[in-house]
Amino acid sequence: MNIPCNATIANDLDVFGKISNDLQTQGFSINPLGIPRDIADALHFHLTHMPNEKFNHAGIGREQDFDKDDTIRGDEICWVLGDSIAGQQWLRWCDDLKQHLNRRLFLGLFSFESHFAHYPPQAFYQRHVDAFHGDKNRVLSVVLYLNKDWQAQDGGELVLYKNEQDVDGIKVIPELGTLVVFLSEEFPHEVLPATKNRLSIAGWYRVNGSHEHKVDPPN
Repeated sequence: MNIPCNATIANDLDVFGKISNDLQTQGFSINPLGIPRDIADALHFHLTHMPNEKFNHAGIGREQDFDKDDTIRGDEICWVLGDSIAGQQWLRWCDDLKQHLNRRLFLGLFSFESHFAHYPPQAFYQRHVDAFHGDKNRVLSVVLYLNKDWQAQDGGELVLYKNEQDVDGIKVIPELGTLVVFLSEEFPHEVLPATKNRLSIAGWYRVNGSHEHKVDPPN
């Protein structure tokens, strides 16, 4: 199943409401033109004008388990710190979504982190999950695509699998403004190679896992 890049969301649709309803009924939500176009355009402009030295080769795992392996993923990332107007707009929008989801679904979302991602031509990210079952460091995953004039033949789709046994998946074309939200523990996914540079933001909502011996999320 492909989600076409020319699909639209009606102007009067409450996107936050659609996301919360989708999460409640199926655990994921795919929204072409899911964020305001001015925010998507600002993020695209900011990302395409960032110096190369801002980016680091992405790895897998955290802390002592962190590793870099081009056979698993080949993207370059730069964390969104809110030091640009575009980044601030994005973080405010994500905070508004967090508040809505907490009111509607009682998820207890506490913090949000995200990074810009650049996949060079033919780079990919193998099938994986963003959080293991019972590991609450990431509860809800968010992906926003920032590619103008993207065509289906350009490749680079996100493939979202409904469970571990699913072999077909749902393919999402990474067109500018397309927003995907899904439960981090439940949905394996991968990024297919593209024929040209592919731009996106990946983010995660986390719950407060702090206890007397550990602050989580860290400050």
